[in-house]
Amino acid sequence: MKADAISIASLSWRRALPVVALTLVGFALTLRVFWPGVMTYDSTYIYSYIAAGRAGDWQSPLMTALWAVIDPIAPGSGSMFLLIATVYWLGFAVLGLALARRSAWLGPATILLALAPPAFVFVGVIWRDILLAGAWLLAAALAYAVAGRPARCGWRLAAQALALVLIVFGFLLRPNGLFAAPILAAYVIWPQRFDLKRAALLYVPAAAALALLVPLVYYVLLDAKHEHVLHAVFVFDLGGISHFTGTNQFPVTFTPEQNAMVTGSCYHPTNWDIYWTDPRCGFVMAAIDDEQLFGSPELTQAWLHAVLSHPLAYLEHRADVMANFLFAQNLTMWTIDVSHPDRTVFPDNTWFQALKAIDDRLAPTPLFRAGTWLALCILWCVAGWRRRTTPSGAFLIGTSGSAVIYMATFLPVGVAGDFRYALWAVLAALTGAVVIAANRSSGHAKLPAGISAGPP
Repeated sequence: MKADAISIASLSWRRALPVVALTLVGFALTLRVFWPGVMTYDSTYIYSYIAAGRAGDWQSPLMTALWAVIDPIAPGSGSMFLLIATVYWLGFAVLGLALARRSAWLGPATILLALAPPAFVFVGVIWRDILLAGAWLLAAALAYAVAGRPARCGWRLAAQALALVLIVFGFLLRPNGLFAAPILAAYVIWPQRFDLKRAALLYVPAAAALALLVPLVYYVLLDAKHEHVLHAVFVFDLGGISHFTGTNQFPVTFTPEQNAMVTGSCYHPTNWDIYWTDPRCGFVMAAIDDEQLFGSPELTQAWLHAVLSHPLAYLEHRADVMANFLFAQNLTMWTIDVSHPDRTVFPDNTWFQALKAIDDRLAPTPLFRAGTWLALCILWCVAGWRRRTTPSGAFLIGTSGSAVIYMATFLPVGVAGDFRYALWAVLAALTGAVVIAANRSSGHAKLPAGISAGPP
């Protein structure tokens, strides 16, 4: 079997052992730094629904349901932290083992990349974005590991089935992954080479199936409450359009002083919740709530009218939000104790505080700019296109391609600029680097003779 066909069966224990050992050390380090996991306001909100017995759709109700099942393992934050850390390290380990077959250094190098600060600082923070990125990395790694096996091999089919489940799971954590998931799914189904025609044929049916899956899982299976999360986007957009047009676009009447604030200081491209949490601007949501407009058709109509009447202002607002997400210094790792917001979490944990110091030092650098990782993913897509007839090229297009599309979805629906939203792009770019190195070390550009690429 030639070099670009990945086969775990041919992996010697001498090459596997360093990968396994480094993975265990990395997992142990994660426990030492983050145990029992860092709760955020989002995760506190999700966890509270377990006791309530019914989740809402503001956050993913699937995460609440899953958390309720695993909670007895380590009640509170510990159970979800263990799941996130396990999925994260498994993703790197599976890919590392697949690459270790190529050379003695590629496997260990893959595991060491898991410790890169732009990725590692998030592993112990309980956000659905972290679990999504880990799940999608594991899905891609599984597909890469079995790419060299025959198309109807039982191990390959099982790995692909698990990978598809992980993709769907990640999508249900964040439905804005609707247009990114089919790219990754196409790679999982055909991991040996990327074919644009069959990926295009799969794309629309896959996206439609995923779109239908959200109401089925959220509202039929999990009986989630409608909390009108999309209307938070509408409020943010109405505030942005008001700012750029200089006129109030909200379907409520404000005083002249309030109008001046709505069109001026109350708008920030970084803060979607300023109309909820800032005492100076809370009058906006107070008026909307008084009129019972949140979640109503009237608010949707006001949004549509504002967008259609002022498309340039809408685009200015959305471009402002996206530019902030890609290029500004935004929130990185979470360090606030949600029970005592004036305190830092784990003040007596010197390991955590050391990581926080590293994060503080690197946060102003390009390493913690979403645009850096978007650019790398675009570069890997170009590199992957030249190698699209190989498993390595297919991996690059499947992972980095889906990451590019995933980040692009924040242009129309993004409401904040947190760096965590770029984590899938960070993982895709990091792993793409070692896969490119593997492709170059192999010296083979085509699929090995006798290896099936699956259906045409």
